[in-house]
Amino acid sequence: MSKTVLLTAGGTGGHLFPAQALAGELIRRGWTVELATDERADKYGEGFPARKVHIIASATIRGRNPLALARTAYRLLRGTIQARSVIRALKPDVVAGFGGYPTFPPMFVARLTGTPSILHEANGVMGRANRLLARGVSAIATSVPMDDLPPELAAKLVETGNPVREAVLNASEIFYTPPEPDGPFRLLVFGGSQGARFFSDVLPPAVEKLDPEIRARLRIVQQCRPEDMERVQAAYDGLGVQAECAPFFQDMPQRIAQAQLVICRSGASSVSELSVLGRPAILVPLPGAIDQDQAANAKVLEKAGGAWPIPQADLHPQRLADEIGRFMKTSEMLVEAARKARSVARPDAVQRLADLVEDIAHKQGERP
Repeated sequence: MSKTVLLTAGGTGGHLFPAQALAGELIRRGWTVELATDERADKYGEGFPARKVHIIASATIRGRNPLALARTAYRLLRGTIQARSVIRALKPDVVAGFGGYPTFPPMFVARLTGTPSILHEANGVMGRANRLLARGVSAIATSVPMDDLPPELAAKLVETGNPVREAVLNASEIFYTPPEPDGPFRLLVFGGSQGARFFSDVLPPAVEKLDPEIRARLRIVQQCRPEDMERVQAAYDGLGVQAECAPFFQDMPQRIAQAQLVICRSGASSVSELSVLGRPAILVPLPGAIDQDQAANAKVLEKAGGAWPIPQADLHPQRLADEIGRFMKTSEMLVEAARKARSVARPDAVQRLADLVEDIAHKQGERP
């Protein structure tokens, strides 16, 4: 008899992509998969292999304004009522959460109903929503070792790695091609909704500072916010640089695989995909994050020698121009970084996480 899993994730790529990878693996193993998420999934969840997608009300807890907190509490309460209805009807064997506040209502209801549950923490530090839920789950899957958790949570840890999409695994078969001394240099720049604006502001003036003969070699693919695309494209056109700008690339794994250097944020999915694909990167952690999770993620690749993290405050146009120029002249450094990035990859993470889901379901089935 087919078992059922309810996956729940915030509606951004960093949360949905590993959930999507797990969904595909569990379906291959004969499971029925449903997804609970928020309305943002329309962008990142295209093609998610769920039998049904449930949109659950949620809100992020920010600040201490009483009115804002009351609105947040109302939305979370409404989401909890919705999630309770879904779980009562579906009766899943396991609920698996991938972070973000949209996971809170389904995971909370799983605890109330005694449904086995798993949290997956993709980052190097546990996020706020996951910390609130961790004590009530059956197991906590992590991407990297975590040493700062209390004993009652540490006992639940299983290090599985961070699952990557099948498209990433397919693209990982593409070998890294170092740039030729006078040939084109393929640079990929992306940053999500909070990173694209910064990169749109800093990249064109940095490219302008490069020597003309170096600048002419650049082939840039850059993610931009829609409102920034025209000015960024115009800046590159004015400099005579070949560039392709878009708000979102559906074939991002292929784009990463084709790049010779990547400049991006250090979200958990980005770091995992860079390691599986084996591509060198300049990482710019999102500043101001309460948990500094992206800084922790960047250290994983930095320690391996596969990436160079630079704080956003330090990445002015001249600094970035110097870094790009340096890498364009030292292809052997890029080749070594690509190899070292791949050395910390966990391409089997989705199998490990699926095994954990099945183990939790099996243990529940053994209970009298």
